[in-house]
Amino acid sequence: MSTLWFRARDYGWGWTPISVEGWLVMLAFVVAIAFSAWFYISRLRDGADPSTATILYLLWIAVSVAALIAVAWATGERPRWRWGR
Repeated sequence: MSTLWFRARDYGWGWTPISVEGWLVMLAFVVAIAFSAWFYISRLRDGADPSTATILYLLWIAVSVAALIAVAWATGERPRWRWGR
């Protein structure tokens, strides 16, 4: 891959989107989290078991975060702990 979608952060550990593709990945992540919250609330309003709905909600969040980390790892700089440039 020739261009990076994410660069390593200047402080701490992690990534910052630097290309259109990176920002689209972040937008998709935010949409996935918003959808999961909407789905969780609608399941509770429909009378679903709260513990089952909560487990599904947390599982969806974990999968979304894992997917975001995998994409950032594959398309970005290698992160390391930093205290500035």
